[in-house]
Amino acid sequence: MRPRRSTLAVPGSNPRFIEKAQGLAADEIFLDLEDAVAPAAKEEARGSVVTALNEGDWSGKVRVVRVNDLSTRWTYRDVIEVVEGAGANLDCVMLPKVRDPADVQWLDRLLTQIERNTGLEVGRIGIEAQIEDARGLTRVDEIAAASPRLETLVFGPGDFMASINMKTLVVGEQPPGYTEGDAYHYILMRILMAARAHDLQAIDGPYFNVRDVPAFTRVARRSAALGFDGKWVLHPSQIEAANDVYSPAQEDYDHAELILDAYDYYTTVERRGAAMLGDEMIDEASRKMALVIAAKGRIAGLVRTKTFNPPV
Repeated sequence: MRPRRSTLAVPGSNPRFIEKAQGLAADEIFLDLEDAVAPAAKEEARGSVVTALNEGDWSGKVRVVRVNDLSTRWTYRDVIEVVEGAGANLDCVMLPKVRDPADVQWLDRLLTQIERNTGLEVGRIGIEAQIEDARGLTRVDEIAAASPRLETLVFGPGDFMASINMKTLVVGEQPPGYTEGDAYHYILMRILMAARAHDLQAIDGPYFNVRDVPAFTRVARRSAALGFDGKWVLHPSQIEAANDVYSPAQEDYDHAELILDAYDYYTTVERRGAAMLGDEMIDEASRKMALVIAAKGRIAGLVRTKTFNPPV
């Protein structure tokens, strides 16, 4: 599981932004060849992306390139030129506007052909699939099962909102007039269920009011509470907030590690299926829940501050 609390979008045609991104604290950087690049600059941007991957310092970051969607004329050349030129320094390819499992399967086969032809390890480069319209959401379970390369499902709210005629112009915010509940709840849960059923990560989409960090934080907490692993960030000011929101609190992380230690002790040493940790009963269900929090804490780099002491 790669850390993806913050996934920073960087235009592939902007060398200054690419250079700056290397020093930022985002877990993942994706160099964008799609929406952030003008049509006239797309072919030239491929070369910039290859150079950035090969010559940049991306230490500690997941390195991703978002190619153009399959309805365009650029997609296959995006994949070929980037992977042939910088495949050894690339972790994943992001495919936008995925509507059908065949879209993911097409990318899988093309990556396999390139890897075999260039001597790269077959299957090492992963795929991130963006769900951006109603058709993609209705087939999200099939999409999630489409390839062993698939690592994440990513919600693309802007295009999605347009595809269902949602009455709003602020990407990520509730539509005017919707005063009960959360207009995105079904969409987020649908993506999350498909991701978890196939051991994938689920990434929330961007919030476009980039300088309103409190609003970004509020929206991020919504998907983090459901269980999402991270969120797109469009501006450096959003990175710290995303890393914080999608990491467990220190107290929760410590508690999860204590549960795991205690459960292991009581089931192996004392051979009990359930036991007490202080005033709390713990059992197999407790262990499974603790595993989730502990894993997220470890990925976030948290260090435990409490130790389990078996009873004397």
